Amino acid sequence: MPVPRETCERLAVYVALLAKWQKSQNLVAPATLPKVWSRHVADSLQVHAALPDVLRWADIGSGAGFPGLVTAICLAGRPGAIVHLVESNKGKAAFLRTVARETGAPAEVHADRIETVLPGLAGAVEGLSARALAPLVELCRMVHPLMRPGVRALFHKGQDFASELADATQSWDLDVVERPSRIDPAGRLILISGMSPKPLSGAGR
Repeated sequence: MPVPRETCERLAVYVALLAKWQKSQNLVAPATLPKVWSRHVADSLQVHAALPDVLRWADIGSGAGFPGLVTAICLAGRPGAIVHLVESNKGKAAFLRTVARETGAPAEVHADRIETVLPGLAGAVEGLSARALAPLVELCRMVHPLMRPGVRALFHKGQDFASELADATQSWDLDVVERPSRIDPAGRLILISGMSPKPLSGAGR
């Protein structure tokens, strides 16, 4: 996926810092580090490519910053852009702040638990993202308080996406679109534009 030269330069700074910090923080699985550009960066670029007009994001369970920090780097220089990175691990949060500072990415790091941070972001974001964090049914529970009209959630899912979606739709009514991953032939991007919990079985009896 082509990106502007300035974005590529910022991503290169990010990858260099990742390699440096990896020695002490174990930010990504060691076996994936040699493939960081395809396995992590390009995969994460799909979020901004799918929703390029979304400027205000919350990325939950950010870890090493995939995809939230990549989205923030893509939005560098855009007026009004902000990506809230939610990561409770203090070491990883420090890494995220360093990369944001060194790249000029419009990112704000929240070093706290997801359930503590998200209520304070209600009404402040228009996009939600997560990668390799939790099953879809659990992600729906996490982000539901933020899913107001116009807010969209985009989640990376692997080869088990169909079973995860089937499980989630037992508990949630979802306005959902599946997009094939451009990086992982077996993966999908799950785009949710609306959700509501289904009534409990037997309710009203």
